[in-house]
Amino acid sequence: MSFLHKIFGEGDQTEKLPKIHWQYLEETPLDEIVTISFEKPVVLFKHSTRCGISKMALKQFENEYAIATDKMELYFLDLLAYRSISNAIAERFGVVHQSPQLIVVKNGISVYDASHGDIAAEELKQFV
Repeated sequence: MSFLHKIFGEGDQTEKLPKIHWQYLEETPLDEIVTISFEKPVVLFKHSTRCGISKMALKQFENEYAIATDKMELYFLDLLAYRSISNAIAERFGVVHQSPQLIVVKNGISVYDASHGDIAAEELKQFV
């Protein structure tokens, strides 16, 4: 039976749950993000829900992410629903808008950003 479950995907469903506890950006709490960034790095992931490349980058990031939950604060932004927040992020942190895009804020400033195929969870370890 176990063999059939593995083939047909009826095995342990917990493996499919995302490892990341995203905080969803639906407002513009940039002052709060800056404040948190003095305690621990803040990651902003900007995602276009209609873009296959963005979806692929997000899945890869989620699969590779392996940093303890208390070491970084993770925010997820749906660009199509909240483009004004993306614009505010670009202005506040001095980064050119991209999609998908990963931005790391530490001590109140953007210290790293990557987009498309350059997004790699492994890179974040240097900021912890």
